[in-house]
Amino acid sequence: MNIKFKALVISEENGKFIRRVAERRIDDLPAGDVLIKVTYSSLNYKDALSATGNKGVTRKYPHTPGIDAAGIIAESSSNKFKVGDEVLVTGYDLGMNTSGGFAEYIRVPIEWIVKLPPGLSLKESMIYGTAGFTAALSLYKLLQCSEEKIQGEFLVTGATGGVGSLAVALLSKNDYDVVASTGKKNKTDYLKKLGAKEVINRKEVDDKSEKPLLNRRWKAAVDTVGGNILATVIKQMDYGCSVASCGNTYSPDLQTTVFPFILRGVNLLGINSAETQMDLRMKIWDKLAGDWKPDCLNEIYTECSLEALSNKIDLILQGQITGRVVVKI
Repeated sequence: MNIKFKALVISEENGKFIRRVAERRIDDLPAGDVLIKVTYSSLNYKDALSATGNKGVTRKYPHTPGIDAAGIIAESSSNKFKVGDEVLVTGYDLGMNTSGGFAEYIRVPIEWIVKLPPGLSLKESMIYGTAGFTAALSLYKLLQCSEEKIQGEFLVTGATGGVGSLAVALLSKNDYDVVASTGKKNKTDYLKKLGAKEVINRKEVDDKSEKPLLNRRWKAAVDTVGGNILATVIKQMDYGCSVASCGNTYSPDLQTTVFPFILRGVNLLGINSAETQMDLRMKIWDKLAGDWKPDCLNEIYTECSLEALSNKIDLILQGQITGRVVVKI
């Protein structure tokens, strides 16, 4: 099956990384159990890093990014999936060193594939994508650390980004009092439409005083940005409460002391969605398709073609994307 198809290809030329929608062949794809005809993908910050030559994400070029993909089985060597099944893939090595979802076809191991759960369309699965899965996994882990329903203010940092927007929407769906932190003053209405009870300027969670502890405020938090904002949030947590750390768009560095942990019993939960085990992965997707599914999914995304994707990559690196970008393949 050596048919031709379109893909966004990143090539290294004279020290620069060039993006082109180019023609590829099925035989160019890596070995794998299942061939998927991709219907939708989505843009994540990691994709933008891969598309600009970040060797910490992608080692070899030319390469096709795209850590998310949803589509229909075209070929399968396993009885677990059959031709015509609707499926999705997020995480693992897809789009990093394995040719990714910004293409009409991907070939992947069977262990990476999730059958599309009832209640979710292929497009909706990519409105979520890795961002929505990460937000849901953060909520799941936070609930595991709490014996009772979390009462009080639930903070989301970087709230207009993909993970942040979906975290606000998911938490609101679950009846939490969400406080959304953002540096974008013009996005208050957007965040309140997603369910935020209050929107604050990120300066309120970017303390420069170097105090080891601050006044207690937050009962739980999802931090998508890292750096001094995460350090500040940790210092503002109430006794025995937890922070889910799932991003580093502000900074990968974390300067803090042990005092929030040993004096207030704060829990810092690391969220790695890419390597989530399949049983938990399927449980999270079932929740996203079922009782956790927000009513406002259509408010969270914009759609673009493969040909228009390069511009969106530039915008996400500049922090100019609100919500999610769904790529129609």
